Amino acid sequence: MLITNILAAAGEAAPQNKFGFMEMMFPGGEPNYIALAVAAILAIMSFGSFYILFTKWMEQSKILKQYEGVRTTFWRAPTLREGATKLEKNSAWRQLVDDGLSAEDQHARMTDALEAHDWMHNSLSRSEASINARLAAGLPFLATVGATSPFIGLFGTVVGIYRALIAIGLAGSASIDKVAGPVGEALIMTAIGLLVAVPAVLAYNYLQARNKRIAELLTGFSSDVLANISSKGAVKPAAAAAPAAKPAAPAKPAAPAKP
Repeated sequence: MLITNILAAAGEAAPQNKFGFMEMMFPGGEPNYIALAVAAILAIMSFGSFYILFTKWMEQSKILKQYEGVRTTFWRAPTLREGATKLEKNSAWRQLVDDGLSAEDQHARMTDALEAHDWMHNSLSRSEASINARLAAGLPFLATVGATSPFIGLFGTVVGIYRALIAIGLAGSASIDKVAGPVGEALIMTAIGLLVAVPAVLAYNYLQARNKRIAELLTGFSSDVLANISSKGAVKPAAAAAPAAKPAAPAKPAAPAKP
């Protein structure tokens, strides 16, 4: 019992050093402005990364869903103008059709000997480029976050270690218990920087892969639209062909007449 009381008293008398994120932000109750600024920058980067991930994912999913309507309803229409009315307004697919029809109308008013195919092909290429640029908006931010946030966290760590070493030097003690705590505390910033960078890199690669898939579909659809306009509606993709009629069931043989 006496030994237990002595150990308890010694534990209470020993200084209790607190280390952690809040102690790093407000050492001794005073704000650490450099650490607060680094944490704020990393928080903004993280919020922006997740915002871009969800908004771009929803935009891509909408375009891919609209493509199903292109395959099932658009090419069933007798003309492109009628088929365009079945597409959603302000959609990527409606934009390509409208730009192709507009290029056809513009070429009819030209007095130059420019070939209609070249003019419409260039017009559709510009339309594709504008759609792809709109889909790629925000991805450079993800790439920037993935590349720079670890270094921003490392900057916070370096400053934290510097401040810790200065405090240890002023205290005149360099024992392991005096060094390990502040240095380990400063490493929190590096960990936060990595936590911000990894989701940003994964989101960038994921969205970039989906954009490539959409670009392939846009290129194929643009080629089909150009072929349809150039052939005056005679050429359509194979998927638009009417389903073959089911063969009629063979007639049952007549029953033999009774004598």
